[in-house]
Amino acid sequence: MTTVTLVGTRLAEVGEEFVYRGEASGCEGCPYRDQCLNLTADRRYRITDIRQSGQTLDCAVHQDGVRAVEVEPAPIRANVPSKGAYAGSKAKLAGPCPHTECPSHPYCEPAGADFDGEYRIDDIVGDPPHDYCMLDRDLTLVEFEPPEDT
Repeated sequence: MTTVTLVGTRLAEVGEEFVYRGEASGCEGCPYRDQCLNLTADRRYRITDIRQSGQTLDCAVHQDGVRAVEVEPAPIRANVPSKGAYAGSKAKLAGPCPHTECPSHPYCEPAGADFDGEYRIDDIVGDPPHDYCMLDRDLTLVEFEPPEDT
């Protein structure tokens, strides 16, 4: 289901994904609050359309202003423990990883997912991008279904 919201003009491209972090300090008193602060915090979204009839609006947070776009919850790619990882099953992230230089780190700690959450696996992508897990975890790269907005 798509939702109309406002995003910074630099981000306003079809296919662009972002994690909505909630209200910023510059949002206080803004006349566009209801149109802008209408997403679920810490959720990953994908821009599906740019409202062409809309104008660029001034914004205290985004230097170049904001534009109206349509967004939908986006799937999340993540590494999960291989045991029990198959399409349709539910999985949790394996846990934090201090090895930020590892090519798998963005998938072990993906933006838009948390360690306490349980997510339905939509698709098995395959092997993670690392050659060896420094925490000796047996992981599979999957794509979680987008969570439903609340």
